[in-house]
Amino acid sequence: MALPFVSEAWQIYTLIFVLQSSSAAFTPTFQATIPDVLPDEREYTRALSLSRLAYDLENLLSPTLAAVLLLVVSYHSLFFGTVVGFLASAMLVISLVLPKPKAIARRSFFARTTRGLRAYLATPRLRGLLAISLSVSAAGAMIIVNTVVLVQSQLGLGQPQTAWALAAFGGGSMIAAFVLPRLLDRVSDRTVMLSAASFLPLALAGMTIASTYSAILLLWLATGFAYASAQTPSGRLLKRSSNEENRPALFAAHFAASHACWLLCYPLAGWLGSIVGLGAAALVLAAIATVGVILAFVVWPSTDLGEIEHLHPELPDDHPHLIEHSPQGRHRHTYVIDEHHLGWPR
Repeated sequence: MALPFVSEAWQIYTLIFVLQSSSAAFTPTFQATIPDVLPDEREYTRALSLSRLAYDLENLLSPTLAAVLLLVVSYHSLFFGTVVGFLASAMLVISLVLPKPKAIARRSFFARTTRGLRAYLATPRLRGLLAISLSVSAAGAMIIVNTVVLVQSQLGLGQPQTAWALAAFGGGSMIAAFVLPRLLDRVSDRTVMLSAASFLPLALAGMTIASTYSAILLLWLATGFAYASAQTPSGRLLKRSSNEENRPALFAAHFAASHACWLLCYPLAGWLGSIVGLGAAALVLAAIATVGVILAFVVWPSTDLGEIEHLHPELPDDHPHLIEHSPQGRHRHTYVIDEHHLGWPR
């Protein structure tokens, strides 16, 4: 509701900070709740794809709807309409019946704040996910920041052509949302995500030679497909790497870590594009994406086991965890980093 009354640039930055802080609280919580509502992995995969589809549709339809409404109402009225939309969303969330979280042991503020990130960085597949997030943010930043410059300044085209280019990127992402559920039934997450991420440096390098509008549309479509394919299955990895107690913390850690990658790549895409040109910017971001892919191959083992046999020499024989799984000590179960498993078995 404050947007119609903005008169200074610093006020816009303040409102963006507040809006993004609220998003940072809502988004990981929303993402961590879906596995509790849909414990079946196939249903959960389809939910991830639908969430991706809704996100892309919103990106495509919202600017169009806003432009149409501005023909008949003032921008002040449009802002108040958005307020109504937010309140309606809040009422829908309040009306939901969601599983209640289990009570967790009391910990210090530092332990509560850092346990998600510690578990995230201790899990090999999630270290691979972070490396893939670096590649995704490099490609995404180049397209989001520099599409308008490429289409309007270098090709001399107009705003409609810019919108269609961004729509091609979103369209590729939407195609991936339709394809991924069936693909992930047959192919491992690692294969799909690393294959898609491996295409992103090539796409960034291809931007240096894409000299026609039709070539840009095709490249943006393919990049959108790879972009979504590399990051949409991330929820499956986070679910597989967590239990009910630490899942929200793990999703929050991924949200923070992946946004740190965007924090690096967004300004790089803008600064390099304005200082040394779009071609050089694309090559630098292609190099960053390549580093991310190589790191993902190195830190994410191809034999990514869910159940791992291990010992607990530090636990007494009558510990509830050993009694539950094996009184002899050596046992096998789905391995996640938690209070009984502080590191990954070698």
